[in-house]
Amino acid sequence: MAKAPRQQTRQLGNLSLLMPPPRQPASALASCLRELEQSWQQGGHLAALWQAWPRIAGAQLAPHCRPLRLHSGLLTVGAAPGPWLQALQYNRHQLLGALRANGFTVRDIRLEQHHPSAAVAPGRQQEEEVWSVHPSRVDVHGMASCPRCTSPAPAGEMARWGHCSFCRQKQLTQSLEGAQPQ
Repeated sequence: MAKAPRQQTRQLGNLSLLMPPPRQPASALASCLRELEQSWQQGGHLAALWQAWPRIAGAQLAPHCRPLRLHSGLLTVGAAPGPWLQALQYNRHQLLGALRANGFTVRDIRLEQHHPSAAVAPGRQQEEEVWSVHPSRVDVHGMASCPRCTSPAPAGEMARWGHCSFCRQKQLTQSLEGAQPQ
C-alpha cells in the first residue's frame, strides 16, 4: 500500500492524519477567464461558438440566426422563419466552411425555425419608456452629490426629490413611522 507524501500527513501523538494537498496560489481573474476561453476553443464548446458567431456568420446573417446546440459535431442553428431561414439554407455550405476555418469541428449543420425574441408583453413598452427617463438613470441625467449625505448620485434624483434615492427612502420610512399609531 502506497503512502501519501510526507507533507500531506500530520502526526498528532500516535495518530497520523491525512491532510489535503496545499492549495494552488490564486490566479488573476483575467488569466482564469483566458484559460476558460482557451478550453472552450479546444473543446469546441457552444460558448466559444456564441462568442465567435458574429464573425463567422457575418454582419448580415448573424443578428437573425444563432447557434442553438452543438453535439457530436452536429450544429443546430435556429433562424427566424421566412427569408432568414432561407438565407441560412442558401449559405449553409459557406457557413460550414467558415466554422471549420475558425477551428470548430462541425461535421454538419441542422437548421430549424427559431423565434429569437419573445413578443413584447403588454405594458412592456410603457415600462421601457418610463425607465428611459427615470431619475436614477445616470447616463441620461449625469452625476451630482446629494446635499444631505454628500454621496454621489444621479442628478435626476436631486432634481426630482432634492436628494438621493437613499435619503428619499429614509425620509419615506420616517414619515411612515411617524404616521403609524402606537
